[in-house]
Amino acid sequence: MVPGEENQLVPKEDVFWRCRQNIFDEMKKKFLQIENAAEEPRVLCIIQDTTNSKTVNERITLNLPASTPLRKLFEDVANKVGYINGTFDLVWGNGINTADMAPLDHTSDKSLLDANFEPGKKNFLHLTDKDGEQPQILLEDSSAGDDSVHDKFIGPLPREGSVGSTSDYVSQSYSYSSILNKSETGYVGLVNQAMTCYLNSLLQTLFMTPEFRNALYKWEFEESEEDPVTSIPYQLQRLFVLLQTSKKRAIETTDVTRSFGWDSSEAWQQHDVQELCRVMFDALEQKWKQTEQADLINELYQGKLKDYVRCLECGYEGWRIDTYLDIPLVIRPYGSSQAFASVEEALHAFIQPEILDGPNQYFCERCKKKCDARKGLRFLHFPYLLTLQLKRFDFDYTTMHRIKLNDRMTFPEELDMSTFIDVEDESPQTESCTDSGAENEGSCHSDQMSNDFSNDDGVDEGICLENNSGAEKIPKPGLEKNSLIYELFSVMVHSGSAAGGHYYACIKSFSDDQWYSFNDQHVSRITQEDIKKTHGGSSGSRGYYSSAFASSTNAYMLIYRLKDPARNAKFLEADEYPEHIKNLVQRERELEEQEKRQREIERNTCKIKLFCLHPVKQVMMENKLEVHKDKTLKEAVEMAYKMMDLEEVVPMDCCRLVKYDEFHDYLERSYEGEEDTPMGLLLGGVKSTYMFDLLLETRRPDQVFQSYKPGEVMVKVHVVDLKTESIAAPITVRAYLNQTVTDFKQLISKAIHLPAETMRIVLERCYNDLRLLTVPSKTLKLEGFFRSNKVFVESSETLDYQMAFTDSHLWKLLDRHANTIRLFVLLPEQSPGSYSKRTAYQKAGGDSGNVDDDCERVKGPAGSLKSVEAILEESTEKLKSLSLQQQQEGDNGDSSKSTETSDFENIESPLNERDSSASVDNRELEQHMQTSDPEHFQSEERSDSDVNNDRSTSSVDSDILSSSHSSDTLCNADNAQIPLANGLDSHSITSSRRTKANEGKKETWDTAEEDSGTDSEYDESGKSRGEIQYMYFKAEPYAADEGSGEGHKWLMVHVDKRITLATFKQHLEPFVGVLSSHFKVFRVYASNQEFESVRLNETLSSFSDDNKITIRLGRALKKGEYRVKVYQLLVNEQEPCKFLLDAVFAKGMTVRQSKEELIPQLREQCGLELSIDRFRLRKKTWKNPGTVFLDYHIYEEDINISSNWEVFLEVLDGVEKMKSMSQLAVLSRRWRPSEMKLDPFQEVVLESSSVDELREKLYEISGIPLEDIEFAKGRGTFPCDISVLDIHQDLDWNPKVSTLNVWPLYICDDGAVIFYRDRTEELMELTDEQRNELMKKESSRLQKTGHRVTYSPRKEKALKIYLDGAPNKDLTQD
Repeated sequence: MVPGEENQLVPKEDVFWRCRQNIFDEMKKKFLQIENAAEEPRVLCIIQDTTNSKTVNERITLNLPASTPLRKLFEDVANKVGYINGTFDLVWGNGINTADMAPLDHTSDKSLLDANFEPGKKNFLHLTDKDGEQPQILLEDSSAGDDSVHDKFIGPLPREGSVGSTSDYVSQSYSYSSILNKSETGYVGLVNQAMTCYLNSLLQTLFMTPEFRNALYKWEFEESEEDPVTSIPYQLQRLFVLLQTSKKRAIETTDVTRSFGWDSSEAWQQHDVQELCRVMFDALEQKWKQTEQADLINELYQGKLKDYVRCLECGYEGWRIDTYLDIPLVIRPYGSSQAFASVEEALHAFIQPEILDGPNQYFCERCKKKCDARKGLRFLHFPYLLTLQLKRFDFDYTTMHRIKLNDRMTFPEELDMSTFIDVEDESPQTESCTDSGAENEGSCHSDQMSNDFSNDDGVDEGICLENNSGAEKIPKPGLEKNSLIYELFSVMVHSGSAAGGHYYACIKSFSDDQWYSFNDQHVSRITQEDIKKTHGGSSGSRGYYSSAFASSTNAYMLIYRLKDPARNAKFLEADEYPEHIKNLVQRERELEEQEKRQREIERNTCKIKLFCLHPVKQVMMENKLEVHKDKTLKEAVEMAYKMMDLEEVVPMDCCRLVKYDEFHDYLERSYEGEEDTPMGLLLGGVKSTYMFDLLLETRRPDQVFQSYKPGEVMVKVHVVDLKTESIAAPITVRAYLNQTVTDFKQLISKAIHLPAETMRIVLERCYNDLRLLTVPSKTLKLEGFFRSNKVFVESSETLDYQMAFTDSHLWKLLDRHANTIRLFVLLPEQSPGSYSKRTAYQKAGGDSGNVDDDCERVKGPAGSLKSVEAILEESTEKLKSLSLQQQQEGDNGDSSKSTETSDFENIESPLNERDSSASVDNRELEQHMQTSDPEHFQSEERSDSDVNNDRSTSSVDSDILSSSHSSDTLCNADNAQIPLANGLDSHSITSSRRTKANEGKKETWDTAEEDSGTDSEYDESGKSRGEIQYMYFKAEPYAADEGSGEGHKWLMVHVDKRITLATFKQHLEPFVGVLSSHFKVFRVYASNQEFESVRLNETLSSFSDDNKITIRLGRALKKGEYRVKVYQLLVNEQEPCKFLLDAVFAKGMTVRQSKEELIPQLREQCGLELSIDRFRLRKKTWKNPGTVFLDYHIYEEDINISSNWEVFLEVLDGVEKMKSMSQLAVLSRRWRPSEMKLDPFQEVVLESSSVDELREKLYEISGIPLEDIEFAKGRGTFPCDISVLDIHQDLDWNPKVSTLNVWPLYICDDGAVIFYRDRTEELMELTDEQRNELMKKESSRLQKTGHRVTYSPRKEKALKIYLDGAPNKDLTQD
């Protein structure tokens, strides 16, 4: 360094300290900014993306400092949503600053605070289109990196929508556009139809085979001889041409599969790629008969081998020649835990001979006796294209499952097959051809050569032909001594397990010697290291079949090509194509261009919902309007006019399109003066879905269209007339949210010509929310008006104006109007009653004393009840007499009263009384309804049961019989105590060992209202609960559609849906003709399914307009009664649970009383003759039998009961052994391993939970010594079925416990299943044939019983290719 020089060098130490100081200054500045940011207020921005219907419900939240500039806000939003900044607008949303609708400036440096954002509050923004164009999506630079992302990836790609992937294959917007751009590799992928990855892998391999592709191109399709749709070679030609010339990323394979004769269901069937290869080659050979390509498959893929047996005593050898298309190589020898390390080892094992000795000796024709012999295979000829199948799929006879072997097996890039060719060293005279049979098509006759991957069910697979070609004579092959070096060019990889997985192919291109991964749509470059990853295996030791269900990725099929410069071909260049291929290329290019133009049109087409109210039919019609973005509004109106078929209804100049919100039934705006505006600009861009709709509005020629401006709200005005109690149809007016109530009244006054001074306006903001607008200066917005509104207007000078709104006649009328629904009620056939009968019965027999007297008269001399027929006959006679009495008393005045009929809008007053006389409508209905004699009534009840054809719906007589709990039943069930059977004391379960196990958890039901839903229809005073407030009910005859059945009558009922079901049934009594307690209400759903409504205290709020109801005769449940489904328990039947009937049990009834009532029902309905001591009732939980109910137990006291309760009825073989709740009843079943069978169930009743007592009981019934008894608890639901192949080792035999109520048994209730065996009994040894036969029988048995099958082989559909495209011709072979 020279002193005094102008440009002196700076010492290195100074540079270091200056850099360090600059870093400290920058850090200090950032810390200050952070501190300031922490102190300054922050702005919470909530942005809603309204540009797409899929994103409209999503919110983006940003919490920014108030000093953040607007341009930074736009940048942050763009990064969040993935849009290019500047291609979208942000406008104020529904939160704050709603008046300022101008978009924010994305280039402004103005801070958020200066832009009217409020700190500490939510600032709502809408992300909208900019200038009518949708935002542009921010795409990563994929031109260079598309394939680089997957360069080192060769496994199955993630599925659509998976996290962390940026490729087109998995993008959420994946559609046709995602396969438009060709991969940078220059190769085209294949679209996976559903599960056709195995097909795609094979097709790509064949396409990348020069010899196969060139030969296929040389074949010429003759359209005059065959349909191109069913021609497999032609469709393969088209596919290969598209793979070579298409500009798309991937193309479809549907045309190829259609030529196979497959339908869309085949796309969901996964098959083995080797199986497909064999079947497709067979099909091509059949199609190529009598052509130059007739022997192409054999020339390329067929090899020959010798199957021989040599006598070790005389040297005599018998042999035959077989052909093969692929060589299956075993991964692991049978019974070995060690896999072959390489393909070479597996090939040596393939040709390794075996010695036939002992019982397997060979009968030598020369020696004329059985001798030791050597049996094996010798390769005589290897094909040009060598296919090796690695047999990774096997069957484990221990677990009875198909498994996949994921062991490591290496394969070389170059394979020398010369070491495996046969070199004869024995003299020729010792050889003799003993069997020159036919060649096996594509596989060898050796056991090792059979492919059992998909032959589990013995289905013959292959192409469907009428006749197969006969055997051809095989000339004696000569020995091959030339170089047999093969190079690997295709690896078909399977990823997954034996249960399913994914195929893809790794293929080396002969053009550039580069490896590529062909994974359905995606094609990417890979390296030799990626090929080595497909060798399989993993770290750590593996046991035999330990990977049965593991998912792994490894090679499954290998294809090598012989290295022979004289035969190795190159792909044909474009100028070398045959003329027919050039023509095909041209046609496919034209089709692709046409398709591209069509896509362009689709991309520029606006698709929006179109509605139109038909001017004549007054029906709202809906359609989809698809219009090009450059079409004008006038042209769009013409298209919509023709689409809605209005040519002969209204002139086109009387139609226009307006913006419409179908959800709110709101007309947003009209488009005056914009007839020449393009639709793309008018609708805000090209989209497939919009946040609004279009309405084709019509008018009469003498009318003028009203102008709809943005910001207006639509109001439907209903005029109410208090005098006639009518509500008029609505008229529509437009208003503004900033209008006052006074201005709104003036607006309505002009529209409906009513004085504004006395006008009352009621807004219905939502369902049944009525609001009287009383503040004149209040704006409509503050009153709660929205886009579409409904108001009721009344203007009269009555005193009702001065009353409080909720007490006024207007409120009551509107309230009733809002809650009234229309129901259609189907009455029973020939309903036996009439309104006069019901009214007379109310007047003359309403007190309980009369009812009790009736019941007393029904009783017989011994206190037993009369028959149902007698009860109904006396009831009907009484109704007739009371009817005559009413007619005599009612001649003076009541019968002359009537009310005028009115439609639904003219609603009747709710103040009518229960006992008022019938209306004209009711009297007319009464005249139409026939009165029936008791015999008719009886047949009606039986026909009801027949119509249902289901014992779960009780008939009338069975219901009444089932109610006979005691001598006082049917009369005093509600007000008298039901006595217990004589001589029986109540014994509570709460003192037993069951309740002790669940102490503190006992559930009780005090009344029927709480659980059963069969609530009492009346309160304590006897008055119907529904009469207190809501009483509107009006019924009139209704002419139903044809086909409802003769004798049926319909009612159209207008009713307040706030009344209870009990009150509703009371109103229906005069029309049904019987008391409400003697008919049932069934609700009919859309699928014509009927469900009974039983909760009498619930309202009709769940019903809606035009719901249908069916009335069926039959006694409804009273308070404290429960409908119970009774099933028969058949422990030793294939189906142990059989439904018998419905019964009625009551609170306070004993089990014995319920059994007494069941006996006649079982006799009549089920044909069962049972005595009361020969059957029991027990708890039913799903299909499991539980607690045995003893005769003295009382329902609701000792036994918890609920609505729709289910109970088992079990027929006993002898006297009931269960006498006390301290006993325990278990079901035992003996397993006999020496016979491989299970004995029938036998019940064992224990006095305690002791294991020793259980052993003693099992000894008594089996004779097995106590020390040799082993037992295990059954698993699952009754009858705990298990395969006899699994029971010996799968159950937990002989648990080390002393009592049954502890873990792992935990048997605390009746009904447990116990298997037991003799431990000295040896398990039967089964041969493979016996095991397979037994496995099939067990599988069939367990499937029939609906239980889980240990081995359930997947029923695979055979892979077939139909040469004529008609699979129905081969149905017999399936």
